[in-house]
Amino acid sequence: MNDDQDWKDLLGDSGPLAEAIPGFQVRQQQQEMTAAVGNAIKNHSAAVIEAGTGVGKTFAYLVPALASGGRVIVSTGTKTLQDQLFAKDLPVVKESLKTDSSIALLKGRANYLCTYRLNRAQSEGRFDDRRTLTHLQRIADWEVMTFRGDIAELGSVPKDAEVWQHVTSTADNCLGSDCEDYDTCFVVKARREAQEADVVVVNHHLFFADLALKEEGFGELLPSANAVILDEAHQLPEIASSFFSETISSRQLLELSKDTLAEVLVGASDMGTLKDSLRELDKCVMDLRLAMDKPGLREPWYKIKAKPAIEAGIVDLERILNTIGEALKIASDRSKGLESCYDRFLIQIERLNNLNDPKAETVQWYETYTRSFSLVSTPLDIAATFKKHLEGWPCAWILTSATIAVGSSFDHFTKRIGMESPKELLLDSPFDYWHHALLYAPPDMPEPQNVDYVSALVDASIPVINASKGRTFMLFTSYRALNEAAELLRNEIDYPILVQGDSSQAEMIENFRKLGNAVLLGTNSFWEGVDVRGEALSCVIIDKLPFASPGDPVLEARIKSIRENGGNPFFEYQLPQAVIALKQGVGRLIRDDNDTGVLMICDPRLRTKSYGSTFLESLPRVPKTSKIEVVERFFEHIKTLNKGTDKKTKTKTDADEKASEKQEDQT
Repeated sequence: MNDDQDWKDLLGDSGPLAEAIPGFQVRQQQQEMTAAVGNAIKNHSAAVIEAGTGVGKTFAYLVPALASGGRVIVSTGTKTLQDQLFAKDLPVVKESLKTDSSIALLKGRANYLCTYRLNRAQSEGRFDDRRTLTHLQRIADWEVMTFRGDIAELGSVPKDAEVWQHVTSTADNCLGSDCEDYDTCFVVKARREAQEADVVVVNHHLFFADLALKEEGFGELLPSANAVILDEAHQLPEIASSFFSETISSRQLLELSKDTLAEVLVGASDMGTLKDSLRELDKCVMDLRLAMDKPGLREPWYKIKAKPAIEAGIVDLERILNTIGEALKIASDRSKGLESCYDRFLIQIERLNNLNDPKAETVQWYETYTRSFSLVSTPLDIAATFKKHLEGWPCAWILTSATIAVGSSFDHFTKRIGMESPKELLLDSPFDYWHHALLYAPPDMPEPQNVDYVSALVDASIPVINASKGRTFMLFTSYRALNEAAELLRNEIDYPILVQGDSSQAEMIENFRKLGNAVLLGTNSFWEGVDVRGEALSCVIIDKLPFASPGDPVLEARIKSIRENGGNPFFEYQLPQAVIALKQGVGRLIRDDNDTGVLMICDPRLRTKSYGSTFLESLPRVPKTSKIEVVERFFEHIKTLNKGTDKKTKTKTDADEKASEKQEDQT
């Protein structure tokens, strides 16, 4: 490809995709993005691209990825999107371009069945409850039929079933080339395929697990890559912070104790004191959890580390880990399994030492669950670390998302990841928000901290929900507000109510589509990645501007650090983060050229605070009102249009429907 036009032509009227996909729509924004991605790959340069909903960014980067002819690594936010790229989008592009480029899917090792651990679980007879035994038998039956060993294939065993922990491996307990099943290992097979492929599809968790921990065998692909494309890039700073953190968890320690005991019984049964120390470790971990009080806490470590029970528990934990480590050092030459356990204990000892003597520019915090806990040390700034990785691999880096910019600036994002002077491209959505949507800011709302705020929100929402005939997402910034609103709504509206937590997210979305007039209440996980097209979703109500909780220990430490360095934490960090989060929530409303609806943002700060304009400038251009009568007229107007015989979107032929389904908004 010699110039921008050559790249754009690939997605033009007479381009290969137009020929291959019935009903293909040429979009200027999509062509511009393709040219930017193609040139970045050609020049081994960096690009940061915001592509609004409907641009079709997936095809916009996959077309040049395959057309460039080099090796490309594509990473996306979730395993669901990863599967869609591999199974659906890439085959369409590959067929359209008539290329013989090979593609491979690579997930983290926890997504693949470990036959060695499966056989061990069966032979040891460690399970006695009927449900787990049933799951184990289903896995054993599936094992003889599966080609990839991807546990997502086996829908009859829930993803959160305990049995998966016992039949998949981790970097800690994998025996590597010493394993008797190494030649047929599903993880090894997936990695070999990835090493030989032209396009490799991964997810961000795998990508950063390897960059940070060197544990997934993925980094060996980077030196030969011409380009790395990171989709859903707005997630990168938080994911990177998580993977560059150090964690000691009760689950890690108890699993390590269990694995070590199994190895000791086989290879060091004469070491009775080691077995005693492992039992002592289990008790120490459980006592520490009890000392941490109730579940659901996420607080700075300094708040509880001086409590006598916690202080004594950490001293005991350090002593026991060192005792076990010394014993395993002696026993480690007896078997590969004991050697692996020794290495794992050394890691836990080092992390505990770092927690007791923290590194500069890190924050230590803890989190409690019903029966477990985590102790975490998180870096406050990952820019330098991420920059080192960017510079370490001299290939093209393309980062894209529907929500990266704040207003028209990318500075907040690029500074957080240490990216200097990339090509920046801001592409608005091609959807007609001005004629298809309305922003409603209800008048006379109290301030969000008011005790009656949720009650006022529900009162203001009811006439909007009624005007919309249900068909509404209510997005909340906290579970407390969600649950309070759900209780208030139950006796006030006649539409089905779906509340997050009552069933899985996938089930809720499916029910919402089927019902056609439901009101769905959700929090964080419903703000992004949820796609409901058509009339089933005609209204999105957002309770508050999504500022992160000031009580979060990492946020608290970042705010303190920015302030100590002479910065303004609100405008430099909190406001940009909230803007990006709001853009994600707003993006749920219009998902298709023909979608229409009302966006209701209840927070009065959108109008009363000077920073409200920053939020508004970052949203699509849309008419605004504070009058409920205008909302009601909008829905009546849309209803009239939908009944019109001349409305093309309502008189599609069967051929049009099939074309639309195949294209699906050009991804």
